[in-house]
Order: sequence, then structure tokens, then C-alpha cells
Amino acid sequence: MRLPETRDLFAREIDFPATKESVVNAVGDTDLDAPSGQTEAIADVLKRTETENFRSSDELYDTLVTFVSDAFIGRKFYDDRGTSVGDENEEVHF
Repeated sequence: MRLPETRDLFAREIDFPATKESVVNAVGDTDLDAPSGQTEAIADVLKRTETENFRSSDELYDTLVTFVSDAFIGRKFYDDRGTSVGDENEEVHF
């Protein structure tokens, strides 16, 4: 499942407010598909947070997005403002 689709999954499958344990029981085995092709279960992502209660599907989604692994991040250290990794010592003139 793609990460943006989880918000609808949470709204359909979970009654809020919800505990982390109830979320894991309801949807924890759902695999998230990273752009890199790797997968990660929702339960594994939630292990990284100390949050124990979620008031809404939006709050749960925000927590999930915050704690997914690096596989969900685009190009690391990418800067679309003209510099590339390794070019930090070059002076840029406009």
C-alpha cells in the first residue's frame, strides 16, 4: 500500500480515539510500499514512536509519515537550488 492511501485505511478500519496497540491489531501487518521498492509494516513504523494514543486518522497518519524509514525519502541531500552534494565549497554567482 502506498503511504498516502493509509489515511483512508485508518478512517475505515479504526475507531478513534485509538491506542497504538489497537492500531497495530487492526492494521499493523499492512505493508507500506516505499518508492525504492522496499516494504515496511505499519507496526514496525509505530515501534519508533513513543506516542501511545491517537485522536484521529490525521494524527495517526502524521505520526506514520514522521517515522517511516529512509526508504521513503527521495534523494538524500538533494537541493534544487543549484548545489549538489560535494559542491559546497564552490562559490555561486548570479
